[in-house]
Amino acid sequence: MNIPLPDAVVSFEHDFISHDESIKYLEALSTEVAWKQNQIKMFGKVYNEPRLTAWYGDQGLSYKYSGIQLLSTAWSDLLNELKSKVNAAASTEFNSALLNYYRDGQDSMGYHQDNEPELGQNPVIASLTFGAARTFQLKHITDKTIKRKDILLNSGSLLIMAGTTQHYWKHQIPKTKKPIGPRLNITFRVIKDVDNRPQ
Repeated sequence: MNIPLPDAVVSFEHDFISHDESIKYLEALSTEVAWKQNQIKMFGKVYNEPRLTAWYGDQGLSYKYSGIQLLSTAWSDLLNELKSKVNAAASTEFNSALLNYYRDGQDSMGYHQDNEPELGQNPVIASLTFGAARTFQLKHITDKTIKRKDILLNSGSLLIMAGTTQHYWKHQIPKTKKPIGPRLNITFRVIKDVDNRPQ
């Protein structure tokens, strides 16, 4: 389903992965992934990221955001399986993925754009969710008359952002006071610069 937004190309599939399969993937990935809590630099200060993360990808790929330099871990069989499904849905050959683990409603991700140089001019970002449903908020950067768009990312759903979305829209996963369980999110990406090993 395409979501009509100005200056953006966004699609959402509610049941991309079945309920039973989603439970299987959540349980397996929660335990097999080497989760870390990194520190990020914002406005000259250092904070613990309010979630756990992991970076997977083709050999030697790295990714940098908020002062964090990540070197890819080799794809597991399970992640390769999911990557193949998402590649087909997005008509894109993804070579990397940032995994996020939101332990409860207090874990979050603030407003940002996925516009790092290594992602290229108009990146395709495919976001796959397992576990607790969380609200995904999109806010236009320049036109304040455009209403914020909220999308409930349920378990098994796939959200794809493409085109000029990252130029004109910021997105976030806000905190919630509701008692909810963990959410595991995989954001598949394409690193354009294949010789970007950290110096």
